[in-house]
Amino acid sequence: MSAYVLAHSESPDQVMAALIAETAQLPEVNMQIGPDQAAFMTLLARSLNARRAIEVGTFTGLSALAVARALPEDGSLLCLDINAEWTAIGRRYWELAGVSDRIELRIGPAGQTLAALPEEPTYDFAFVDADKTGYAGYVAALHPRMQSNGLVLLDNMLRGGRVLGGAETSADDEAVIALNDELVADSRWETVLLPVADGLTLLRKR
Repeated sequence: MSAYVLAHSESPDQVMAALIAETAQLPEVNMQIGPDQAAFMTLLARSLNARRAIEVGTFTGLSALAVARALPEDGSLLCLDINAEWTAIGRRYWELAGVSDRIELRIGPAGQTLAALPEEPTYDFAFVDADKTGYAGYVAALHPRMQSNGLVLLDNMLRGGRVLGGAETSADDEAVIALNDELVADSRWETVLLPVADGLTLLRKR
């Protein structure tokens, strides 16, 4: 099924394919989003005419590359991550793709970086793919900083099906299970959980 999906979605260009290949050599390759999800994020950000974007969790930069390519030349993407080594890989490919001037990377705990940002509507697109126990805090911090109708994407919201119960769960799983229940009942967000990859939640700020 995944091969069929990939064959009928926008294919990675040479720069993105090279980034995917280099990341595949890392033991943590499972932390990278798939090329089909990258294509979906580019299409979504471009369709929304996103100009100011923010990302919590960058890894080797594939999701950032996907979003930055959708932004206009004067658009901007703020990336928050704690790992300078992994994000250095991303920096190289952002340069090759010609989008590095749209991306600002801040290394440090994302919760602290978010808290230091002005608490005013700024961003119209956000992507969160970091420590799952931190997701609730990230969503809370993003809400006042998102513009009305701004869209937040949360990755890995199905946790390999463990959100359904009946299997041993981790602290990350339990955090996502609790957040899924909270978000669907939160009137501040319009919430849709899609069975894309490992589950992608879309939150529109009302």
